[in-house]
Amino acid sequence: MRRARVVACAVLMTALAACGPGGAGSGSGQTKSGDQRVRQTQKASKMDMQQAGEGSEKILDDTLAAIQPPVKWAYGAPMQGACSTDLNEPTGRTTVTRSRNILTVIAPHRRGSLLGVVQRHWEQQGFKVTSVRNDESMPWLRASRPDGFSVSLQVGSVGNVFISASFGCAQDSAMTYPAGTPGQPGGPRAEELRPREQSEFWSAAG
Repeated sequence: MRRARVVACAVLMTALAACGPGGAGSGSGQTKSGDQRVRQTQKASKMDMQQAGEGSEKILDDTLAAIQPPVKWAYGAPMQGACSTDLNEPTGRTTVTRSRNILTVIAPHRRGSLLGVVQRHWEQQGFKVTSVRNDESMPWLRASRPDGFSVSLQVGSVGNVFISASFGCAQDSAMTYPAGTPGQPGGPRAEELRPREQSEFWSAAG
């Protein structure tokens, strides 16, 4: 289960690494040097890691509030990935990712409804869907916004659902975390991944 989560997050981070804050991929056929792209990134965004983390947490809070009936959830482990040039040189910038794990059991026939609710909310918040996998057992939804934030909802191999929000290449800075964040002071040592809470709506048998 943890392996499935890690693989999924690695996919998300790989996608973000290929994009600047504007969400444009690097494989556009342009031949700009890494230094030029770094300068463009620095000019495009002055957001630091603390602001990126706070912005990601707000996106996740708002997303979960949009899910009705409400679901139980827990904080996921935060992730950071250093941004570098094509020559693997440090840029003083880091991609920040925060996540939430839904602890309510989402029945297979309710997964489409959950993705639909979340997609509509994200679109209302200015996100544009970039990828959808309409798989019966492990669907996903990904979207991005012009301000540099990206979001993702994915169903894992055992039916666990997690939602992530990221900001690519924020300026390096110290960060604080919400109480209850795994691996942080006062939080659990590990993430709660396996759904166990029942809902008359979301967990109901088809």
